[in-house]
Amino acid sequence: MTYTAQRKRNLFNPTSSKPFKVSRSKIDLFLQCPKCLYLDRRLGIKRPEMPRFSLNIAVDELLKREFDIYREKQKSHPIMTQAGLNAVPFLCEELEAWRDSLRRGIMYHDTETNLIISGGIDDVWVRPDGELIIVDYKATSTKKEINLDDKWKDGYKRQMEVYQWLFRKNGFKVSSTGYFVYCNGVSDNDMFDAKLDFEIHLLPYRGDDSWIKETIQQLHRCLTTDRLPPASNTCEYCAYREAVAGAKIEKRLL
Repeated sequence: MTYTAQRKRNLFNPTSSKPFKVSRSKIDLFLQCPKCLYLDRRLGIKRPEMPRFSLNIAVDELLKREFDIYREKQKSHPIMTQAGLNAVPFLCEELEAWRDSLRRGIMYHDTETNLIISGGIDDVWVRPDGELIIVDYKATSTKKEINLDDKWKDGYKRQMEVYQWLFRKNGFKVSSTGYFVYCNGVSDNDMFDAKLDFEIHLLPYRGDDSWIKETIQQLHRCLTTDRLPPASNTCEYCAYREAVAGAKIEKRLL
């Protein structure tokens, strides 16, 4: 992976009248550290990216294919039936666009800030009355109990809430309860046997999107200022940059 030190495209211009696209992940970046968001969206200096986990991507793709089989048949997946959930995968021509987080996703133009908020979803289910259920896939391998209690999973919850908000803003009736299809790789089998078994958990989460409007306004104010915002106290990236900038480097002759 090659790091691009500073890009010149897709930067926020406070004098432009053109709507500016902000992804769900950039909202989360703002909540993590306003300074990192400003460096990224105003100055073109983004955080170094972590490599994507190929196994997680494979699980995502296989789950989508599996649920799509039931989508075409308009039948409940067994995991939905086992949970007593009266719903089927949502059959809609726009689904592939909604899943394309890089180029499309589901979008909403917030006219107050002139920001286009976007997000790429994993799946949507629908109840008989037309109410949509937002679904997100997760994959891991742990011997701990699978739940949403860890502090770092707050980002998962915000992700779900942004998706619910986006669908509501697009005129859909959306359930406040979304679901995480959580796949846990089993690591205590006697043999690998060229396959990895998973336990699948369906975790409900009741979202609350009341924080999103104010957060978007704060994010917009952050981008429109001409002063670099302060770093978050918990931002490891900013702490690293400050440590490097303050370090006394000795010059040695080889």
